[in-house]
Amino acid sequence: MIKILVVDDHALIRKGIKQLLEGNPGVQVTGEAETGMQAIGMMRNNPFDLVLLDISLPDKHGMDVLKQLKNGHPDIKIIVLSTYPEEQYGLRAMKAGAVGYINKQSAPEELAGAVRQVMSGKKYISETLAEQLLNNLIGESHDLL
Repeated sequence: MIKILVVDDHALIRKGIKQLLEGNPGVQVTGEAETGMQAIGMMRNNPFDLVLLDISLPDKHGMDVLKQLKNGHPDIKIIVLSTYPEEQYGLRAMKAGAVGYINKQSAPEELAGAVRQVMSGKKYISETLAEQLLNNLIGESHDLL
């Protein structure tokens, strides 16, 4: 059973994510947090396999929460969910230790697919983020020439 912590300050979003994911066999949302500090506290006492983390939280920026969670729990898998486009935070989130980044405007099936992919040991990147990574890589290659 994959145990998931959903961190989002909107109860409606948390409930929607929970309903969406629990329709998949072997997946269970076993924790919900509406603030970054709540999430950090819950990680101390509960074994989660995956954290779905919003960037915009009322008490701490999601990127700071991501770094704190990875520092305290290096093996935890974190997928960042955000209303911000991949171009704004996707690459930064991946460099900070996230294993995936999903825009909240994505199709619901994309989240379920990302969870499966991440839990099978792979990273998840959307087409938009893949293109950004490729453009950055090509840009760096040109700089070396």
